[in-house]
Amino acid sequence: MNNKVCTTITALFCIFTILTMISCQTTTSRRHLDRSYPFEAIEADWIVNGEPIEFEGEQWYPQDGIEVFTDQEMHLLGEYRDVQFFVDKVDVRPFARLYTKFDNNKFRYYKK
Repeated sequence: MNNKVCTTITALFCIFTILTMISCQTTTSRRHLDRSYPFEAIEADWIVNGEPIEFEGEQWYPQDGIEVFTDQEMHLLGEYRDVQFFVDKVDVRPFARLYTKFDNNKFRYYKK
């Protein structure tokens, strides 16, 4: 009877160890995907005043609308006047819109 108890405990320990290892692997890979871009609580004055982003020799003007994206759906292109700007990861050149982040999952868009 003791032999069966030891075998059962050993088996449960092995299963627990394997599940813990799988859980750690999932957490590590998820951490890589959980990229988060910082944002200011108040948009920069130049954005509020309707001033454009200059990108690749063109003027991109802020629009009144916003779009909701996760940070993982966006690609960081650069920084303009201390504000990061992005494109939607599925957009290709020539880009249709540029974006600045102003809240969690909220991005103001810009058009030429």
